[in-house]
Amino acid sequence: MDNGFFKNMEKKTGVNMKEIMELANSLQNANFKDEKTVRSVIKKVSQIANKPVPKEMEDQLVNSIIKDGKSLDFNTIANMMNKK
Repeated sequence: MDNGFFKNMEKKTGVNMKEIMELANSLQNANFKDEKTVRSVIKKVSQIANKPVPKEMEDQLVNSIIKDGKSLDFNTIANMMNKK
């Protein structure tokens, strides 16, 4: 992908693509069965998206990811956040 693509995405979404790429890289070796790790990722995604996650929703996301075996990706988190 060229730099222009990312600049256009930043303008449309207001989300810094560098932050997303750094987060994606950090997820590659993360332990998603560890509650602390999952909570940290949820908070980082919330920060990047500039959308606060209430404690109750954070708990639901953590339970879903750890206990239900859902994979942790942006779509999973975004879909669950948009349900509220």
